[in-house]
Amino acid sequence: MPVLDSHVFDITRAIQLAVAPVFLLTAIGTLINALTGRLGRAIDRRRKLEELRPAFEGDTRASMERELATLAIRIKYVLRSISAAVLSALLVCLLIGTAFLGAFVSVDLAKTVSALFVLAIAALTACLVYFLREVYLASEAERARFFEG
Repeated sequence: MPVLDSHVFDITRAIQLAVAPVFLLTAIGTLINALTGRLGRAIDRRRKLEELRPAFEGDTRASMERELATLAIRIKYVLRSISAAVLSALLVCLLIGTAFLGAFVSVDLAKTVSALFVLAIAALTACLVYFLREVYLASEAERARFFEG
C-alpha cells in the first residue's frame, strides 16, 4: 500500500505544479482578447477612413492620410503583440506538459522547465512592450486630433 500512496502523492504533486502556470495562461488569454478588440477597432477605423477619403480634399484629406499612416503602424504593433502573446501561451503549454512529464520519467527536466518559463516570460514581456507602444501611438493620435479640431 505505501507504494500506491507514494505514486498517488507524486501524481498529485505533478498536477499541483502543472496547474500553477494555467493561471498565467488565463491572463495571457485575457490579454489576447483585449488585443484582438483593439485590432478590430483599428481595422474598422482604417476601413471607414479609406471609404470616406475620396470625398475630401485639402487639409481634411491630409489629416486622414496621417491618421491612416498611424493606424497602419498601430495595427503592426498589435499584430506583433498578439504574436508574442500566443508564443508565450505556447511556451507555457510546453512548460506544463514538460513539468507533468518530468514527474513520470527518470530524467531531470528542471532546466528545461526553467528555460521554458524564462522564454514564456520574455515573450510576454515583448507582448506588453508592443502593447504599450500601440497604446502610446493611439493616445498621441487622439491628442493630435483634439488639437487639430
